[in-house]
Amino acid sequence: MTAGSTIPRRMLGRRLKQLRERSGVSQAAACRAIEIAPQTLWRIETGQPGPKLKDIYVDTLCRLYSAPEDDAAVLIGLVAETKSPGWWHAYGDAVPTDFDLYLGLEEAACRLTTFQIALLPGLLQTADYRRAMIWATFPSMPTVEVERRIELALKRQVRLRETPGQFSIRAYLSEAALRHRVGGSAVMADQLHHLVAASQLPTVALQVVPLTVEMPMHLVAGSFTLLEFPSHPTSRLTEPPVVYVEGYTGALYLDKPGEIDRYKLACKAIRAAALSEHDSRQLILDIAREFE
Repeated sequence: MTAGSTIPRRMLGRRLKQLRERSGVSQAAACRAIEIAPQTLWRIETGQPGPKLKDIYVDTLCRLYSAPEDDAAVLIGLVAETKSPGWWHAYGDAVPTDFDLYLGLEEAACRLTTFQIALLPGLLQTADYRRAMIWATFPSMPTVEVERRIELALKRQVRLRETPGQFSIRAYLSEAALRHRVGGSAVMADQLHHLVAASQLPTVALQVVPLTVEMPMHLVAGSFTLLEFPSHPTSRLTEPPVVYVEGYTGALYLDKPGEIDRYKLACKAIRAAALSEHDSRQLILDIAREFE
């Protein structure tokens, strides 16, 4: 599957920044070399969408940074990959602006670890559950647009049918997320049975943190998703892990080593507090019967 332009942009930008800093070339000198504004250079080096990347830009910067020839060749090769749109771009306005980056990361990831306090993760939602969420958030959204978003959400779930070596997800769910009535009792009963079925896929591991747990780490950490990526043939281009924290009006993408380490520790603490996969399925079925 293709990750569109997201990962190639991030790999290219990160490596260019490393080469610039290693060479001692200033940002101002780099900007002058290819005649761009400082803000544009920042967007290139951080893998942001927008700036048009050209072979000549990358070649000029690599020469300025005295980069090895093999480095330059690989980076110039990435330029073409940054122009390949992801499959989700066909959905146009159905993809919120701040969610485009996440979709590219999710598509490229080989492993997701997510903890959700209030709502269920998108990869495990039913169409009716997702529809209820959209109507609650955007009550005046046209039905056609709502259904396009549903179609997009369901297409993301194709990854669950891949082999565990290609993709896997470990989902930790607060019991509260299982009890909030999103869409009403019938929708929730169906959603919880869907969770149990999904948890038996080889790519899915699902554990519930019961409300009776006294250890508060999961409440301190809040909802998050840790994305990890496969190794790249050129090791220095391997995408480092990213933590995605979704907000009401935007999102955070955390990738500093210290930040990743903190969230990995949170994952260990949450796992220790969670029920086993077997007991989690039993609890989910019990709650489903309450909705029925």
